[in-house]
Amino acid sequence: MKIAILISRILLGLVFFVFGLNNILHFMKMTPPPGDAGTFLGLLMAHNFMTFVGLLMVIAGLLLLVGRYVPLALVLLGPILVNILLFHILFAGGAGIGPGLVCTILEVFLIWAYRLSFRGLFDASPEVS
Repeated sequence: MKIAILISRILLGLVFFVFGLNNILHFMKMTPPPGDAGTFLGLLMAHNFMTFVGLLMVIAGLLLLVGRYVPLALVLLGPILVNILLFHILFAGGAGIGPGLVCTILEVFLIWAYRLSFRGLFDASPEVS
């Protein structure tokens, strides 16, 4: 089980580190999708929103690769993955959703593996200091 967790953590970390850097440095050529999806993505790029998302992706990817603060990295990547899936489902009509689904499966597996770190979130009556 430890090997599966390590492999999942490194794969997810590499994906988000590389593609987060690409959002910042633009070293891979990406063509915008046609229609509303391209317009929406163009707006996000023009107003530097994707640079901010790329920075979060790089930070979370580094945390996953290093193996420190993994629950924090998973919390950072959760909303990003939801937006990736919703973009592909709602704007692109499901085209190109495969990598997003694979990353979501890795994310859910890692959340389950680190579930003890999240147990305080589901406490019905949390302690106040």
